[in-house]
Amino acid sequence: MTTDTFLTGANFDIGSIPITVVNDGHFMYDAGAIFGVVPRVMWERNVVNTIDDQHRIPLGLNCILLRSQGKNILLDTGVGGKPGDRANATPLEHGNLISSLESQGILPEDIDIVVNTHLHFDHCGWNTSPGENEDEPLVTFPNAKYYISEKEWADATNPNERTRATYLSKNLNPIEDHVELYSDELKVTDNVILTPTPGHTEGHSAVIIKSGQEWGVYVGDMVQHQTQLERTAWVSGLDVLPLVSMDTKKRLAEECIDAEALIMFCHGPYPGVGRLKLDERGFRKWIDERSSDHSH
Repeated sequence: MTTDTFLTGANFDIGSIPITVVNDGHFMYDAGAIFGVVPRVMWERNVVNTIDDQHRIPLGLNCILLRSQGKNILLDTGVGGKPGDRANATPLEHGNLISSLESQGILPEDIDIVVNTHLHFDHCGWNTSPGENEDEPLVTFPNAKYYISEKEWADATNPNERTRATYLSKNLNPIEDHVELYSDELKVTDNVILTPTPGHTEGHSAVIIKSGQEWGVYVGDMVQHQTQLERTAWVSGLDVLPLVSMDTKKRLAEECIDAEALIMFCHGPYPGVGRLKLDERGFRKWIDERSSDHSH
C-alpha cells in the first residue's frame, strides 16, 4: 500500500456500492492483551515483524466511508484529535480521519450517518472534536445521526471499574442529542444493516453491506488480528464475554466463507480488507483483498 493510497483511501466494491477505507492512522497496543490466554509461543509467529521493545503491536484505525440511497455513511471514527486522544497513536500531521475524508471530497458536515460499532475510545474518538475550551468538545459531524446500540450506550454512559478507562465522556456527552439507539437488527438503508454481534462488548454491533448477490461485513472489534478469524478459539483478552465472542466469530466466519463475503476490520494493517477461504486441509485462511482503482 503506497503512502498516497494510505492518505487518500483504498477503494472496494460490494455489488454496486463503492466503499472507501478512510484512515485515522494506527496506534500501539500490548500484544499480550490482544491475544488473551493464547500462549505467546503460539501467537508470536504472527506478529514477529511488528512487535516493539515494549511488546506492543500496531493496530490499524480503519474506518469505512460509503454512500447508500443518497446518504454519506461513516463506520467508526478512530481515536480522534482532542488533547490526549493520540497519546499512543500516529500524530495528526501524519494523516487522520478528517484529512482522509477530505481527500474524498467529504467535509464533516457532509456526513449523514455515523455508525459506532461500539464506544471504546479507538472507535469513537472523532465523534467529537476540540473546542475552544478543552472541557467542551464539539460534535464533529453536526448533520449526522449517530447510530449506537441501546445496550452499548447504556454501558458506555455508566462505566464500571474495568470499562471507565475506555468509555470516555468527552466522546459521548456532546453527541447525546444526535444519537439514534436501536436494540435489534436495524436497516439504516436498503444496503446497510446493523446487527448485534456480542462478545467484545455486550452491545457490540457489526455492519452488513448488501448489494445484489454480494455482501460484506465491517466487523468492528470482533477481531483485533486476522488470526482471530482463522482461529476462532483465539479470543482477545479485551473481550468482556469471551465464550460469546468465540461463538459470534465462528458463526460469522462460516457465513463469510459460504458467501465469499468481503470482510473489513478496523485494526488490521491498512486497509484491513480481505476474505476468508478454506485451504486444502479445510482450515480457515485470511486472504487480503486488492483495492480497485475507481474514484468515488
